[in-house]
Amino acid sequence: MTKGVKPYKPPAGGWGALKAVAGALADQETVAEGGKALLAANQPDGFDCPGCAWPDPKHTSSFEFCENGAKAVAWETTSKRATPEAVGAHTVSELWQWTDHALEDLGRLTEPLRYDPASDRFVRASWDEATTAIGRVIAAFDPNQVEFYASGRASNEAAFLFQLWGRRFGTNNFPDCSNMCHEPTSVGLAEQLGLGKGSVTLEDFDHADCILSFGHNPGTNHPRMMATLRDAARRGAAILVFNPMKERALETFASPQDPVEMATLSGTDIASRYYQLKVGGDVAVLTGLMKLLIERDALDHAFITQHTAGLEALKAAVTAADWDWIEARGGLTRAEIEEAADIYQRSKAVILCYGMGLTQHRSASSLVQQLVNLLLLGGHIGRPGAGICPLRGHSNVQGARTVGVSEKPSPALLASLTKVFGFSPPTAHGHTVPEAIEAMLAGEAKALVCLGGNFAVAAPDPAQTYPAVKGLDLTVNIATKLNRTHLLAGKAAWILPCLGRTEIDVQATGRQSVTVEDSMSMVHASRGMKPPASEHLRSEPWIVAELALASLGEGSGIDWRGLAGDYDRVREMIEQVFPDQFEDYNARIRTPGGFRLPVPTGERVWTTTSGRAAFIPYAPDEAGKDDPTRGKADVLLLTTLRSHDQYNTTIYGLNDRYRGVKGRRDVVFANSADLAARGIADGDVIDLEGVSDDSIERVLRGFTAVARDLPRGCLAAYYPEANPLVDLSDRDKRSGTPAYKSIPVRMHRSAR
Repeated sequence: MTKGVKPYKPPAGGWGALKAVAGALADQETVAEGGKALLAANQPDGFDCPGCAWPDPKHTSSFEFCENGAKAVAWETTSKRATPEAVGAHTVSELWQWTDHALEDLGRLTEPLRYDPASDRFVRASWDEATTAIGRVIAAFDPNQVEFYASGRASNEAAFLFQLWGRRFGTNNFPDCSNMCHEPTSVGLAEQLGLGKGSVTLEDFDHADCILSFGHNPGTNHPRMMATLRDAARRGAAILVFNPMKERALETFASPQDPVEMATLSGTDIASRYYQLKVGGDVAVLTGLMKLLIERDALDHAFITQHTAGLEALKAAVTAADWDWIEARGGLTRAEIEEAADIYQRSKAVILCYGMGLTQHRSASSLVQQLVNLLLLGGHIGRPGAGICPLRGHSNVQGARTVGVSEKPSPALLASLTKVFGFSPPTAHGHTVPEAIEAMLAGEAKALVCLGGNFAVAAPDPAQTYPAVKGLDLTVNIATKLNRTHLLAGKAAWILPCLGRTEIDVQATGRQSVTVEDSMSMVHASRGMKPPASEHLRSEPWIVAELALASLGEGSGIDWRGLAGDYDRVREMIEQVFPDQFEDYNARIRTPGGFRLPVPTGERVWTTTSGRAAFIPYAPDEAGKDDPTRGKADVLLLTTLRSHDQYNTTIYGLNDRYRGVKGRRDVVFANSADLAARGIADGDVIDLEGVSDDSIERVLRGFTAVARDLPRGCLAAYYPEANPLVDLSDRDKRSGTPAYKSIPVRMHRSAR
């Protein structure tokens, strides 16, 4: 058996989750403080957990956190400190050799840091020194030479001020984390339904009799969803899972709050059917499902006639697909697809959930639209228990986009900013993440300002991304902890430490609350309750406002310090810019649970140009390149995964409990027949070679092969370790999202 790998047989959740929570608190030396903080997580008068964007129930319990939420809180409330002395004890070259886990495990940043090229170290700086120097350098650039990157962890208030700063400066360069995850949702759904967001509420899951799950692993990435799925399974709803790899939580789950399951070590079976399609096979399976429904005339004709357009074009495209292609590309048999179609056909209310397993492919925007096509055929949007449910990651990635962080601002947003603030914002589209990297490589971008996140590590193709960032004239990172992007210091680099979500935020007008939007369009307040990790920490709104003032000067026409001193005033500005969405903003967030933004699709109102929901046939971005293997028989498709000890690029530890991996991340999961065909056995050391159209060598060396139940031709490895295999140009051209989930590779026995 491979060292550090053995099968995991108990249900997901249960005692293992409780043990992990205790272990995370102990590891971060925050048992008392972290434990106290957890009791305030996702509570009406507490803070919003930074762990995921799953919504809060209307009636909260005392424990509204999950295992990974507890890890996120422990990570933030840690007693460990990355002081200037602790960081400066090592050169940046030395720190570069540390693991990503070790860098963040150094603890919370405590003071502003400036990179000193002469000593190759970060050194202490004052806030006045930092903001003055950064402002002077930024002011000297052409606006389009600066990239403003926003993480989805930032609050609505910070994100709004951030986009206001960038647009007042004169650019729409807002590459953000959405570009790397759910941008195909924003693009595809907006074109099709008029709104780039999901249509369902949490209560809809109580009424669904069928839940389709495509390309996500809630047990690790949004564990609070498991309570919802468990309830649905226990009342008899059909849950159909479409995933290349079996994930334990989607098989069976034990609720840590259920005394019977905890006492008996039992669990609840979640998936009614588990369909292991091929990596990238979703489009073929969806085509097969729609083909069967159309042939059977199992359509909601009344809904289609009243609410939709474009059915005939979809019919033509779907009926033209042959079953040989559907089965070969999808990896499921016709009988399996017919079984799923039977269940869908007899269901009265269907919710379709999907994650980044759908959005991180070439042509992902069009792929997302096929999910909607399937629902529209049965009229499953805009009625109780039915609709589309994109599963966002960061707790406010959707909110940041709502309040204006977008490289492609709408004319309405630009007009509203002009009306409210009296300046004319730029109209030209800015850069997505891959476009920003390309601009850096071309010497067109000179500076990168990051509102949170780990830009370079989250991005694809480090062979190009790392030198692109390191070659900049200026990097500014607003952060709670040290990460690898901070070490890519060019001519000038600054790290600005900010408050975390759990910490008390006091400004000129007193204690403040921020707001966030979850994945179902609920906006609610978040109020920290723990003293800041350092007296030198500043809030993200304060930092953004000070940098804006330093770079724009006093004549910008915006009272930056006044806004930073009173977040009610920021929300008043948001309401003025977005009056239809944020009416009575300040009053409504003071109601426990907050309020829901308008979601017209939930009411069967389509804000498209035609006023109808659109059937849109699948259209690959690049004709002739729809086959992700590029038509090469020896090429395998690798999908990236998050481990159970991980949140995005944050690595809490080296274990992946539900996949049976302990103490390591250097593994590649593979079908045993694919290994045997290449003379490789389980446990052998292998190399992976990326297949691309350029001459750049993209390889992973010295990883260990682990035989696992995967379809032939499919591999899986951890993100971000597998990012070196992702070609920067291999992305969905409409959204800019990199194809992390279908990477063409060749696998060899290691030459080492």
